[in-house]
Amino acid sequence: MELNAYQNFSQIDTDGMLAHIEGLPEQLRAAYELGTRMALPDMETVKCIVVAGMGGSAIGADLLASYTSDKLGVPLIVHRDYGLPAFATGRGTLVIVSSHSGNTEEALSAFQAAREKDCQIVVVTTGGSLERAGSQAGIPVMKFTHTGQPRAAVGFSFGLLLALLVKLGLLSDASAEVEETCAVMIALQDRIKAEVPLMQNPAKRQAGQFVGRHVMIFAGGLLTPVARRWKTQFNEVAKAFAVYEPLPEADHNTLAGIYNSGEQVRHEYAMFLAASQEHPRNQLRLQMTREIFMLEGIATDSFNAKGESRLAQIWSALLFGDYVAYYLAILYDIDPTSIPPITALKEAMSEA
Repeated sequence: MELNAYQNFSQIDTDGMLAHIEGLPEQLRAAYELGTRMALPDMETVKCIVVAGMGGSAIGADLLASYTSDKLGVPLIVHRDYGLPAFATGRGTLVIVSSHSGNTEEALSAFQAAREKDCQIVVVTTGGSLERAGSQAGIPVMKFTHTGQPRAAVGFSFGLLLALLVKLGLLSDASAEVEETCAVMIALQDRIKAEVPLMQNPAKRQAGQFVGRHVMIFAGGLLTPVARRWKTQFNEVAKAFAVYEPLPEADHNTLAGIYNSGEQVRHEYAMFLAASQEHPRNQLRLQMTREIFMLEGIATDSFNAKGESRLAQIWSALLFGDYVAYYLAILYDIDPTSIPPITALKEAMSEA
C-alpha cells in the first residue's frame, strides 16, 4: 500500500496497531503514575533484581536496565528462560515476574522457582494464571489493563517497573523526566505520524529504504535495548528478518564479517542509532563503523535520538523505530498485529 494513503491503512491494520503506537507517550505516563499509586507491602533489603519475562514483557526491563545503569546501586538482570539462575535465591533477591497475559509458561516457571527459592516476588501482568497464583500466595501484583499484543504495552512493561524501583527507594522520583520524555515523543510524532506525507516524513522514508533488505541495527550501550526493540518490531510487526548488534562488541567480531559478503551486500542495510548521552568513545565508534560499512558498499543510515535526558533519548529512538516497523508492514501489505508462526508454535507447545 502507498504510504500517503493513510486513510486506507485500516484495510491492512484491522486490529489498530497504529493507535497503540500513537498512544505510547500517554501509555508511558499513565503506567508510571499507576505504578506510583499502587500499594506495596514492606519489603526486605533488595540486593539484586531479576526480571523474568519474554518478548514484549521483557523489553521494558532491558530499557530500564539501560536507563538506570548510572543510577541503580544493585544488579538488575533480565531472565528470558525457564526457572531462575542459581544466584537468584533468598530474601535479598527480588524477582519481578512480568507476563502480559499472565499465562506465559517461562514466566510461570520462574514464578514457581522464585517461591521455591524463597525470593521476594512482585508480579506484573494483566491477569491470567500468574495473577491468580500471586494473589493466592499474598504476593504483590501490579495489575494493568491493556488489550492488544504485549509488544504494544512496552510503556507498561517499563513504566510500572520504574515506579516500583522508586517506591522501593532504589531510585529517586522520575516524574519530571517522564514528563519531559513524553513531551519529546509527542513533538517527534508531529513529524512522523501517519498524516504527514512521505516527502516530509522521515519514518516513512526510512521504511521505504528497508523494503527487500536484510536490516542490521547497531547501537551503543544506552540504546542497545532500543536496537533490540527495532529488531523485534521488524520481526513481529513487519514480518521481516532483522538483527541487532551492540557496540562496542560488534567492532570486535561483526565488523570483520563484512569483507566476504559478495552479492549479499546488495541486500544488506546497516542502521545506526546515535545518542548524545552515549559514551563519547561509543559515539566515535558508531561514526567510524558506519564509514567502514559505507566504504564496503553497504547501504547505511542513522537516527539521532531526541531530547536531553537518557530517558527521552531511549524513548524517542524507540518510538521512531516503532513507526518505521509499522510503515514497513504497510509497504509489505501485511497485518502489523497478527503473528501466525508464533501463535502456531505456542499452541503446539501447549499440546506437547
